[in-house]
Amino acid sequence: MERHLAKLDDAIGALADAGDFGKQVKLSRVFGALRRVLLLPGGCIAVRSRAERLETAGLFLGTDWARPQILIPSLSGGSLRSTNPDTVVLETVSDLRLLEVAKGAYAHPLISAEQAHHHLSQVLAANLSLLFTPPSEIERTQQGRMAQVSRELLRHLVEEVGYEKVLENLVDEIWRILRQRPIQVDSVKRMITQIAVARSSPDIDLGAGALGADRLISSLYGTTEACREDPGVEVYRTRLETMDDSALQYEAAGFARSMHDTGLVSPYHAVLLRFLLGKGEYLLGEALGLSSTGRECLLCYHELVRQLIEEAVHVETAQCIYGLALMLERGILYQPPVAPALWRQLTLQLSAYSQQRLTQVFGPAPAPRARLLSGMLSVLGLPLGIGQGDNPTCQSARALSMWAYNDPDYLLQTLAWAARDDEVVMHFEGETISSRDSVAGVATALPMDLDPVSLLVVPHLDRIYAEMGRRCVDREGDPHRWVNPEFHGWWSGRGFRINVDVATGNLTDLDEFLRHFYASYHPFHNGNQPLIHPQPAGVAVTDSAARFVGWHAITVLRVALDPQERMRVYFYNPNNDSGQDWGDGVVVGTAGHGERFGEASLPFEQFASRLYIFHFDPLEAGEPASVDREELDRVVGYIHRSWGADRLPA
Repeated sequence: MERHLAKLDDAIGALADAGDFGKQVKLSRVFGALRRVLLLPGGCIAVRSRAERLETAGLFLGTDWARPQILIPSLSGGSLRSTNPDTVVLETVSDLRLLEVAKGAYAHPLISAEQAHHHLSQVLAANLSLLFTPPSEIERTQQGRMAQVSRELLRHLVEEVGYEKVLENLVDEIWRILRQRPIQVDSVKRMITQIAVARSSPDIDLGAGALGADRLISSLYGTTEACREDPGVEVYRTRLETMDDSALQYEAAGFARSMHDTGLVSPYHAVLLRFLLGKGEYLLGEALGLSSTGRECLLCYHELVRQLIEEAVHVETAQCIYGLALMLERGILYQPPVAPALWRQLTLQLSAYSQQRLTQVFGPAPAPRARLLSGMLSVLGLPLGIGQGDNPTCQSARALSMWAYNDPDYLLQTLAWAARDDEVVMHFEGETISSRDSVAGVATALPMDLDPVSLLVVPHLDRIYAEMGRRCVDREGDPHRWVNPEFHGWWSGRGFRINVDVATGNLTDLDEFLRHFYASYHPFHNGNQPLIHPQPAGVAVTDSAARFVGWHAITVLRVALDPQERMRVYFYNPNNDSGQDWGDGVVVGTAGHGERFGEASLPFEQFASRLYIFHFDPLEAGEPASVDREELDRVVGYIHRSWGADRLPA
């Protein structure tokens, strides 16, 4: 160890002595020395004691790690699992530096000890799986011995920070995600399982976080009295057979209450619901937690609902029960085409390719058709819970969400085409576009991390969307003007505004853009006209330091006063987590400001400051002149301090 530390100290000294231009040359030697030390027993302690010297020497120069106050804990997992060993080293040294700050050993000018401690507890919460699981085969192949460095770092951090704060943060993070009601909750379930493992250890005191942790654990593994000790589904099924209707009603109410409280469905809930198919509709309604609206829908379409439960609800697909309940609550079965379309889906013959894709991602059990039916119920019940995964397909995810929200029979038609025919056909300005004939879309690889419906439909939509864009390539202006209404639906406004010059990338006509947005969407400037149909829009996403990240597709859902009497825009973000810090005080809300499940929101001014494209009805003009100059100046200030800083016209 002493020999390696001496080499590290020499490398740090050489880096510190080098000028700004010479530091890049010296960095490789520092990284090599750090890797060797971190792989040794006690390496984290040794590097931690040198963290301040490393930062002062310039290790983080030119990277986001140089500004610890803007670091996002949830992104640390990507760095710790990176195939680039230098990235793992940077994240490791940065976290050890923050530990020194948190312990008061390093007075950092940019971050306080309390902030550092909070950041580290969130880093631990986000990467808890690394503490409890050894490196997988993929990690060993891609990271080699660096996979152990990440785990050693987290073990050192948890010894210093303690489990109590970590688990408390993890529980808070899980509830924050669940309030957005995502369709895909496998990662959340894995985190809850990790909490359950930690909870069972006598050496770990969860402190104040114990109650919230137990609530989450019981939502999956011990929801009711009959499955309190997590006995296994076969034992639970046997217990159900001995219950009378009163006991079954108690079980049903317990599962329904937990499901609607958390948005999570226990595997035992699926066993109960299938068992209740032999009972009356009343107990089914109780198990689904239906209001009078949902019960009436269940009674009107009881044969269809029973068939959907029979085919789609299994222990492996239990989460779709929540989608089924919310679909009934939405009342969309009363729309004439929807029930026949669901009957068609129940007997739809999937193509060999569709079956192969579903089996490849979700496994052979249950059968691919059952898996697709379960995904369909989730999408129809939670249209705002659709996520794009780690794929550049926000336009396609937005379209699926918009159709499930606003035009469910068209969604079901598109799903039938994709699943049965391996082809989706749409029209652009009267001309047919087939996904089979279109060349590559925006995504360069087939997505794998999507819900079953998105898995089959998104690749087709992606190719069609890209083809529509190609047909506009010779036109002046932004292609979204023509593509969005044709791609998303007739309700997308034919009026179009953009505040960026396509040729130069500079801001243009900013005042006119903002005045028209206010006149089209703000109730105080559009005659108090609520938004009738969801509208596609584009935002300039910025990071927590208000730096431009990229363009992103969203859906404007409504504009209304929040409980604090502040006007807010409520929107759908296909990104998997809508709660984001866009810098300069612009923090996207997902709960606590009047949001419905799945909605993101911002105060109107702040939303306008990140907007760069919107659609409107040109026949319903508001009052652009009524917008106050002072309010416009505030919005322009947000733009100039963030993504517009280097886009000012000459």
